[in-house]
Amino acid sequence: MSATTASLEQQLAWIAVDWGSSNLRAWSLNQHDQVIAQASSDKGMLSLTPADYERELRRLVGDWLPANVHTDVMVCGMAGARQGWLEAAYLPVPTRLDQLSQGAVTPTLTGDQLRVYLLPGLSQTRSAATHFDVMRGEETQLAGLVANTPDFTGLACLPGTHAKWATLEAGAVSGFSTYLTGELYQLLANQSVLRHSIGTDELQDPACREAFISAVSEIYAAPETFSSRLFGLRAQDLLDGRLPAGDTRGAVLAARLSGLAIGLELAGACRECPTDKPIMLIGNQALSQRYTLALNTIGYQTQHVDGDTAVLAGLRLAHHALT
Repeated sequence: MSATTASLEQQLAWIAVDWGSSNLRAWSLNQHDQVIAQASSDKGMLSLTPADYERELRRLVGDWLPANVHTDVMVCGMAGARQGWLEAAYLPVPTRLDQLSQGAVTPTLTGDQLRVYLLPGLSQTRSAATHFDVMRGEETQLAGLVANTPDFTGLACLPGTHAKWATLEAGAVSGFSTYLTGELYQLLANQSVLRHSIGTDELQDPACREAFISAVSEIYAAPETFSSRLFGLRAQDLLDGRLPAGDTRGAVLAARLSGLAIGLELAGACRECPTDKPIMLIGNQALSQRYTLALNTIGYQTQHVDGDTAVLAGLRLAHHALT
């Protein structure tokens, strides 16, 4: 046994896991909730059967585990989905984010070295003011947001393939909406007629930045023109002699497509929200910067919490509630 492995075994108090559709990440934490090791794998829910989960978890964290000691493992994300390891049923909103662990389920394991808790997602059924919706994994990031401010109230956005917008009231999620913005962009850029025109944008480039801001403003003001403006991208590529040549041309049109997609999302998500309170963004820096630029364009300010920081804080909160 190496000195490093021995040290990990002596310090390990519990393990945090974020298990997504296409990958998983694990963190070893000491008794002060400080990360002392981390590991990752490409074995997400989509590549596993229920019988595979325990084996993959042990493969990933086995070197961390002390002998003859029960180690808690807090897991959020798709491992608790219906197609995952064991279903952790959705908790209906409104739900306090410091009470997620009350819905945790514990899969049966082959040994007693681990105690695994799969956290639930959140669900919303249709009413006069809301629509059917679900989230799984993002609720733990939201819990991380309120870990240090239990009575947090405000609007939070988690950008991504399926962007989530959640309304928080006194530390509880009272409602939320999902927008397929990232997936929509990929479909349009790669599988529609626009694929002949769209490149890869870089918002640091002034021309791309200007195209993005302009598109956000236009579609936010007239969201009903979205489909027409999409085809306009193809026509612009064919007809607009003012567009730059080469790769920059495709980059500018990609920035415009991104602005149209995100601007349409904002038209649905925050048009009725007051502009005097910042919107909290939770996610990676690059995507959060893009959303910040879009929100600033229509008059909103933002604050940002890193996605990994938020999910770890949420898993800590859930572990404390159990212990």
